[in-house]
Amino acid sequence: MQLYCNSLTEYSRLITKEVKIGDLLLGNGHQIRVQTMTTTDTMDTLATVEQTIRCIEAGAELVRITAPSKKEAENLLNIKNELHRRGYHVPLIADIHFTPNAAEIAARIVEKVRVNPGNYVDKKKFEQIDYTDAEYAEEIDRIRERFTPLVKICKEYGTAMRIGTNHGSLSDRIMSRYGDTPMGMVESAMEFLRIARGESYHNIILSMKASNTQVMVQAYRLLIQQMDAEFGECYPLHLGVTEAGDGEDGRVKSAVGIGTLLEDGIGDTIRVSLTEDPELEIPVCRDLVKRYSPPAPLKGGSVPTIEKVSYNPFSYSRRKTFAVGNIGDHHVPVVIADLSKLETITPKSLESVGYTYNEESDKWNISDGAADYINACEKVVNFALPGTLKVVNNYSTWQKAKDKTKFFPIFDGNQYLDHSIEKSAELNFLKIDCYSENIYQPSLESLFEKIKEDKTAVLCVSSTNTNAMQSVRRMVMELKSNEIENPVILIVNSNSQTADEHLIHYATEAGALLLDGFGDGICLGMSEDSYQLQAAGLQNTEGRTYTSNSSPEQFINSTAFSILQATRVRISKTEYISCPSCGRTLFDLQETTAKIRSVTNHLKGVKIAIMGCIVNGPGEMADADFGYVGSGVGKITLYKGKEVVKKNIDSAIAVDELINLLKENEAWVDA
Repeated sequence: MQLYCNSLTEYSRLITKEVKIGDLLLGNGHQIRVQTMTTTDTMDTLATVEQTIRCIEAGAELVRITAPSKKEAENLLNIKNELHRRGYHVPLIADIHFTPNAAEIAARIVEKVRVNPGNYVDKKKFEQIDYTDAEYAEEIDRIRERFTPLVKICKEYGTAMRIGTNHGSLSDRIMSRYGDTPMGMVESAMEFLRIARGESYHNIILSMKASNTQVMVQAYRLLIQQMDAEFGECYPLHLGVTEAGDGEDGRVKSAVGIGTLLEDGIGDTIRVSLTEDPELEIPVCRDLVKRYSPPAPLKGGSVPTIEKVSYNPFSYSRRKTFAVGNIGDHHVPVVIADLSKLETITPKSLESVGYTYNEESDKWNISDGAADYINACEKVVNFALPGTLKVVNNYSTWQKAKDKTKFFPIFDGNQYLDHSIEKSAELNFLKIDCYSENIYQPSLESLFEKIKEDKTAVLCVSSTNTNAMQSVRRMVMELKSNEIENPVILIVNSNSQTADEHLIHYATEAGALLLDGFGDGICLGMSEDSYQLQAAGLQNTEGRTYTSNSSPEQFINSTAFSILQATRVRISKTEYISCPSCGRTLFDLQETTAKIRSVTNHLKGVKIAIMGCIVNGPGEMADADFGYVGSGVGKITLYKGKEVVKKNIDSAIAVDELINLLKENEAWVDA
């Protein structure tokens, strides 16, 4: 195995141990399974059965149900029997957090139990305790004593188990030794896995979930490396981003985290955690996994193998570049909006990419989601531009531009090498199609020779290979090995049919590269057929119209900023860490999330967690600035970071109290 996957240049599934969940086989090269979790009260048997059936009919291959106490665990039998009576036999998973007794009951009933090692035995009090080696070993013995009975029951009944670590619920003991880190997440799971292996129990799946996509991806990679080093084999992996939220942002964030790992052949089952009805998660899951389905996913041109990895995939660090204008070096990654498919570009056109012109004041209003550049291609822009906006034109159009400080050319390789062609003295964009069979592209050696001497060149990298992400990643590594530090713009084109498919394609390919520190900007585009389809009405596979995005240009621009935010490389809006709801939720999570979003969505850079119950409360919020957590029926507790500041507030006034908390901590500005 190379690092954490079979190959960094071509798609190859990581082979894991085969696990049996009821009659379902998972791992060992079997197709990637999709799953979801019910949001009903587990004690409401009929409601849970009906929702489970809706999920199954949407395509769920496994369905998880919360069992926070013994009574819910016992009621799983009634739920299972009623599903069987109606002819549904999809495996059920019991979700356990704080109650080992409930897990032991559930393991005798359903096909799989999920335990969280951070709170199954350990308690989370957010206390800094220094453990000696002897005290640490004593704690492991205590875990072994409490966890082993469940392992034996699972082994006896043929029940599968997911050891599911969550970034935000690491125990005080793990935190004391490893801190709030991906390695701490890995060790939290490995402790439980070692105990299970000691009992010769192997029907295990593992997960490393976080709301921070950088942490999530690094933790899975480290887990694979650790299992391979310690056991010489890997267990199947369940992929997910916790508390991803809803709508476009939730889909983008999920696709960034899950898609990054799927691109490298990692993952045997996935769940997209949206603050929406659970059956709506399944089409998103299907869109994610279908690009990796047989017979030949992600094949492409001849991409050179990697002899030596020139970056650290276990820790985020942005590739070193120099600045060309406002691109590269310390500048946040730029967004280049594609307006090239418009018939003409007018001041009105810029509204779709964040600029609004006020005729009365003769001023431009610029939003936080305003593009830095527009790709106009051959279109002429003949009006005064907003002060911060610049235009990219093809060479012949750029030649005619009067203001060479606002307009910049983009060249193909042959044009770039042609000494007779005029170049900009400030900024020149160069298109590189990475490792595809492009016979019209000059050799890399000739391009590199000139690029190394050119402090005005910004490289626009893409690939027509189906393994485009791997091809671009390999090219960026080649740049580093040749000591080329010019900035790189990631170009991702989509020929998908629906908005969801576009979101997932963009977020997977661009997100995977950004999470590895590759990319000083992003430019998303659509094929002509896709553009015309989307212009006729942006809809996803469920027919839900993206009403906030009235044009393909606005949709693409918004998606670009969402990807940069999801990868944590450029923050342009409020971030919501919102759990997907389950039977433990103590208020209407979708309605409350919408209400909080409507009054706080102008607070750029503020992270607000909205959690349905105390299980997904102080722990699962991880690195949120403020938290809104259900603490009882109709009662809310507010947090600043992980500190409780207001307890048991009536839910009728809780949103107002959240606003007051934001104001008290100088995190509020008027809209």
